[in-house]
Amino acid sequence: MTRTPQCPGCGREDRLQAVPAVYLGGRDTVRVRVRNPDDHHDRTVDRPVTTALSEALAPVPEPPSRAIGCLGVLALLVAVGTFAAGAGAGHWLDDVPVVEGGGVFDENGIFHAPGQELPTAGPAWPDFAWLAVISALALTAAVLVLVLRIRSRRAFTRLTSGRAQAERLWSRAWYCHRCGTVHFRDAPGEDTRPLTFQEFRERVWQEGGYGDLAATQRALGGVLSIRPGQ
Repeated sequence: MTRTPQCPGCGREDRLQAVPAVYLGGRDTVRVRVRNPDDHHDRTVDRPVTTALSEALAPVPEPPSRAIGCLGVLALLVAVGTFAAGAGAGHWLDDVPVVEGGGVFDENGIFHAPGQELPTAGPAWPDFAWLAVISALALTAAVLVLVLRIRSRRAFTRLTSGRAQAERLWSRAWYCHRCGTVHFRDAPGEDTRPLTFQEFRERVWQEGGYGDLAATQRALGGVLSIRPGQ
């Protein structure tokens, strides 16, 4: 039977746990009740919950935020809404009247032969042209957001292509709940001393080829909830 190694920090083994188990144990989905603003009735939704400790031990960076995608959807809704409002109020899609029968004289005394378009006193749509401008701008913004979203996702996928290598090293790490530190076990060439969350993140992410992101996505969340001796 393999014995759990002692923590190099406190010299004890009763509070050690494999990093993957700690990481997965801090990620869950909870069902909560929220008020529906449309009919003022409660409804249940599932929301992901992640502990600060689990976030600090993550083997990969956070993916691009979905907030920009929500802005794109909002811009698309604005584009459709303003175009529909302008088309309805300005009669943009109405058919142009065509002369039938033997022809007619308009109010200016000009004769219009059968099959010709009969000019009106003046189209109403210019009064609502500003809605067309807003619709075009919103549609342009929606397209740009979609392009940026696709490019950022592809860039993130390329950046984290070495995740498998990072997780191989990450899976050999142990976390001490008493010391609040991480150390490697049976990882050739790796230092066995206790590591802080940030040191651990830098080493694992460097193994995956995205170590530069550890400077901007610092592992601070879990440190605030850990106290030595707990």
